[in-house]
Amino acid sequence: MEEGAPVWITRARPGALATAERVAALGFMPIVEPLLAVEFLNAELDLSHVAALAFTSANGVEGFARLSDARGLPVFAVGRATAKAAQDVGFVGVSSADGDVEDLCALIAAGAAGPVLWAGAREPAGDLVGLLRGCGVMAKGATVYETVERVPSADLLARLDAPFTVLLHSPRAARILARLLSGRNAHGLRAVCLSEAVAAPLTGVIEPGSVTFAPRPDESALLDLLKA
Repeated sequence: MEEGAPVWITRARPGALATAERVAALGFMPIVEPLLAVEFLNAELDLSHVAALAFTSANGVEGFARLSDARGLPVFAVGRATAKAAQDVGFVGVSSADGDVEDLCALIAAGAAGPVLWAGAREPAGDLVGLLRGCGVMAKGATVYETVERVPSADLLARLDAPFTVLLHSPRAARILARLLSGRNAHGLRAVCLSEAVAAPLTGVIEPGSVTFAPRPDESALLDLLKA
């Protein structure tokens, strides 16, 4: 991929801005046009009898931090970015699964000393609470944010018939993109996805060979694909 080429970043702010900085540092031209926006909720958090917290996104960390000053509980995070977000708001005992929801479940099952509270999205990509209960771990969830769909600009959509690269961080964003591409000429579009699950909604929508996904659900691995 040529340096200076445009790269559409679809993830919600503020994460999109951090991704844009990394994309620009690689010599590309980031275009921040999120397909999703985050709205934080006024949830009631019950921390009684909770022995640990679990987060599957940095937004979950921020949503929890907006609602509670509790920082003494151990934290289990799905990946390094989420773990860093937890450390940034004051958590000290943070463990990262460096993987996906199933990896996080395995980490918690091996290390949790009691009931776990997961704080996350209204429509999560994976059911961590269900997985934990299936492993015999007492767990409950709290919805601290939701994501709502955004429509990108008409100017951006008009460019999708030219050589163009789009970064996708979530299956939901990929589903939105698939709908947007319905009936459009997108022969020049290249989709670079965070995981196989993110890439799945684009099957049959974008030409075979134009959809790739990272070998692990980590943004560094995603950006390695962008450079390839």
